[in-house]
Amino acid sequence: MSATRYTYLGPEGTFTEAALRTLPEAATRELVPMVSVPAALDAVRGGQAAGALVPIENSVEGGVTATLDELAKGDQLMIYREVVLPIAFALLVRPGTALKDVKTVTGHPVAQPQVRNWLAAHLPDALWESAASNADGARLVQEGRFDAAFAGEFAAATYGLEPLVTEIHDAANAETRFVLVGRPARPAAPTGADKTSVVIWLGDDHPGALLELLQEFAVRGVNLMRIESRPTGQGIGNYCFSVDAEGHITDRRVGEALMGLKRICPQVRFLGSYPRAGVGLEDVRPLRPGTSDDAFSAASDWLARCADGRF
Repeated sequence: MSATRYTYLGPEGTFTEAALRTLPEAATRELVPMVSVPAALDAVRGGQAAGALVPIENSVEGGVTATLDELAKGDQLMIYREVVLPIAFALLVRPGTALKDVKTVTGHPVAQPQVRNWLAAHLPDALWESAASNADGARLVQEGRFDAAFAGEFAAATYGLEPLVTEIHDAANAETRFVLVGRPARPAAPTGADKTSVVIWLGDDHPGALLELLQEFAVRGVNLMRIESRPTGQGIGNYCFSVDAEGHITDRRVGEALMGLKRICPQVRFLGSYPRAGVGLEDVRPLRPGTSDDAFSAASDWLARCADGRF
């Protein structure tokens, strides 16, 4: 395995590359752009890279399905950290292009909902066609296949383009969350401000099936930060659930919730416990009474005493 190489959703000039470069270790790694999320992750699975940074969630559009599906299928991978990057788009054009000249535009599919209102207000007749990434859209403009692309302003120099309009976003404070993914290993030690990600498969479809899964978290005081259903590919109505929960697998409440899920689900895939981006101990919500590790230990000791006849 190449311990000095990270892959990312390319080509050069993507928001993913910008997010990757915020990591201190990126300065000592070879950063290799890949044509797609599956290609970036397959390089890790095949040992050609130690890690891959890929987008997983956007505050406007929601989950990035290519990443969610890749993490749920194929050889096991694990998330080791996350990066949250503020997102604002620029309309990149070839030099000399005016707004009235823009008849065709491109960008990543996740970008479109974030600029839809601006596009309707300023370029209502422009035709949109999706690109593999925002930077790939910039490359297509450079090649003359489109008039403009929505991408990060920083991508303009890479592709010889100009930012015709900057700071484009329909939602204030738009963000995208990225995850650094590697091969399975022991999770990092808990920090007290952690997140645990899993994929859960339903055993069978019956009234209350999803509630039964959620109760494994709820009764132990584990807060869910995200839950999304994804088709399993085994027919209409067959779904798995991608879940982010507060806490670390070594926290008693989280570990016991995962054990409860393992008992009732045909498959549970652990995707990692890792530090939450931009969150310190002071930002973590207080635990519900009775859900701390000490409370679980005290209950366990009490049960042992009862079983031994010691009261």
